[in-house]
Amino acid sequence: MLVLRWFRERGCVHCLARDAGVSQATGYRYLHEGIDVLAEQAPDLHHVPTRCQGEGMTHVILDGTLIESDRLADVRENGNDLWFSQKHKAFGGNLQFLSAPDGTPLWVSDVELGSTPDITAARIHALPALYKAPANGLPTLADKGYIGAGIGVRIPVRRPKGKSEQALHVDSRMFNTLLRHVRALGERTAAELKQRGAPCNTSRSASAGSATSPELPSSSLESGSDHR
Repeated sequence: MLVLRWFRERGCVHCLARDAGVSQATGYRYLHEGIDVLAEQAPDLHHVPTRCQGEGMTHVILDGTLIESDRLADVRENGNDLWFSQKHKAFGGNLQFLSAPDGTPLWVSDVELGSTPDITAARIHALPALYKAPANGLPTLADKGYIGAGIGVRIPVRRPKGKSEQALHVDSRMFNTLLRHVRALGERTAAELKQRGAPCNTSRSASAGSATSPELPSSSLESGSDHR
């Protein structure tokens, strides 16, 4: 119950532990153990393409999002904050995810530093398992943040440097429009992740370069929807 309340109510662990009749230290231990149990239920990414093909999906959507937190103390040698995302102008962790064509979450990566670009995080966690899928009719759709991802990952056609998208051939512009339209449903997964990750912004800075909040868990979000 403590774990469920932490996810649903965004409550502080001190209050949740008090309500459960345990110490704060025990509350954190229960929380970590509960998150570990949930994370262990996640299927391996290598099984996801096979499942998608078996359910007749035409593609999967790859994207990343920032799960915001309070400021964390880790810094680079140059003084820049490791957990600060220049793209989002906020502190947090970078999560990569795959979603079905209808926006249903399929898989979520382990967390990377908020300063990690999406393409870097994807190369670490997602891309190696996705390269074989296009040969079996399951391409991956992504945005321009994944330029250079490699074979089988459909990304927008880049416009000429210093020019608008109108400088592209009409076929390229139409491709980009269709790709944006199809990918838009993936935002449903991002919204769900942000809602479930909201308790992470109850963290506080720690003096020894670590955070007092629980780590963002690796998980695969299963839905009751049937894609068959």
